[in-house]
Amino acid sequence: MPDGNAEAYLAAAPDGAPAPGVLFVIDAIGLRPRIEEMADRIASWGYTVLAPNVFYRDGRAADVAPKADLREPGNREAFMGEAMQRVRGLTPELIARDLPAYLSALRSRPEVSGDEVGATGYCMGARIAIRAAGADPGVVAVGGWHGGGLVTDEPDSPHLAIATARATFAFGHASNDGSMPPEAVTALGEAIDAAGLTVANEVFPGPHGYSMSDTSMYDEESAERHFDSLRALLDSTLRG
Repeated sequence: MPDGNAEAYLAAAPDGAPAPGVLFVIDAIGLRPRIEEMADRIASWGYTVLAPNVFYRDGRAADVAPKADLREPGNREAFMGEAMQRVRGLTPELIARDLPAYLSALRSRPEVSGDEVGATGYCMGARIAIRAAGADPGVVAVGGWHGGGLVTDEPDSPHLAIATARATFAFGHASNDGSMPPEAVTALGEAIDAAGLTVANEVFPGPHGYSMSDTSMYDEESAERHFDSLRALLDSTLRG
């Protein structure tokens, strides 16, 4: 990486043959067993999945991982105060420095076939996945799940990166998420329409973080719906 070394979890397709690559952008809680479990599931569909520790500047994955069970009352809220400091420190400028290295590492793996790849992002990772598509036309599929702050009034709002993207998008916003209100969902869809790109811009029932079974925000129905939507996106773009 430009500023050090980043750990990553790699999940290969089950038959061992080279497969289309997918960049898995983690949530604010970090690289941990739940992320590995999700990456393994995506890989089982016939993909090679790379999930880097995007907080590598703050320490190794084990250093920043939660020590308490985030399914227990109050623990997630207590941990998120610390986690959000790392999120705020990961500025758009740093993300722009890091994304080429992540994508290069993914494409260089012998387990990956071809230069066209997908990206799937969770919570703040959805913002990074959008920026990946805006910066690299070889990112041809982007999934964003319970993403927060995808549309802002700032000049570097993530949704503005869509103007230079060439990807197909699928979003599963959380119905109970103040960081992505209905007007932001609408604006996101309008930006993708204006770019002439295809999008599934849906709202799933449940709270921000619904896909993370190791936290109190988990919603099984929406988590499974996200997997179905993501698989359809990847199959239709990376497998034609």
